[in-house]
Parts: sequence; structure tokens; C-alpha cells
Amino acid sequence: MNDSLSVHGFVATEPRHLVTDEGLPITSFRLVTTRRRFNRQTSAWENGDTNWYTVSAFRQLAVNVAACVTKGQPVLVSGRLSLREWEGERAGMTAEIEADAVGHDLGWGSATFTRSVERTPLRTESAEEEADAGSSSPGDAVVQAVAVQGAPKLTA
Repeated sequence: MNDSLSVHGFVATEPRHLVTDEGLPITSFRLVTTRRRFNRQTSAWENGDTNWYTVSAFRQLAVNVAACVTKGQPVLVSGRLSLREWEGERAGMTAEIEADAVGHDLGWGSATFTRSVERTPLRTESAEEEADAGSSSPGDAVVQAVAVQGAPKLTA
């Protein structure tokens, strides 16, 4: 079975980061989800079933997860689900998610985004003309258009 899904839960183990001999970064952690429901008869919240997932991230996502995610944090994970049966003293099944994306659940707190890959924005012709003309003084608020791949062009 190999299906895409999104899961929100809590990081149950400290993420484990390693780099293979071939140079592939991998980070994995256990994710726990528990469905909660409000019992109107007792006026209290009750825990339902708990699900456990092993989440694996590769390449740049693995590096970013290792740097940003710690045990106990609420996260959203999107990726491909694989169910694997295993046997030993007893038989069982493991749910594994190969992550495409991992992020903090902002319903529980706030986060600050920092781009991990440095990209140099391209300057538009109008921004270059303003810079060449020297039309701005230190006190002026000048809006310069910056062309970023995939972003709409801005005008002042």
C-alpha cells in the first residue's frame, strides 16, 4: 500500500539524523496522533484511539527537520504512507510516512521561517533604472521591484 496523506500530531521521539556513505541525509522520528472528542454527558474531553507513525525525511527536508523539529512539538506531516508487516516474537504492522513536507502546527504556537537555500533575486529594469538614476535620498521610502522566479512583478 502506498498512499498520500497529511497527518497532524506530536513528535514522540527526538529526531534521529544520519548521512549515508553515499552522502544522502536522512532524518526520522516517531509521530503520535490521538483523536479527542468532547463527551457532552460528562462535559469533559476524552482521548480516543492513538496511532503511531515512523516519519522519514530525505535530502534537504531531512537537514531542515533535524535543525527545527524536537520531541514534543506539534507538527503537520504530508507524504506517502506505507504499511509494513513484520514478524518476530510476535507479528505486527508498522505505518511509515515518507515525508514530502513537515511543518509546525501553528494552531499550537508560532514559528519563524528562514529559507535554507540562499537565492539571489534578480533585479527588474525599473529597479536598475532607479538605482542608476540615484533618485532616492536616505529619507525617502522607495519601493523597488524585485523579480523572483515564480513571483509576480511588483511595481512602485
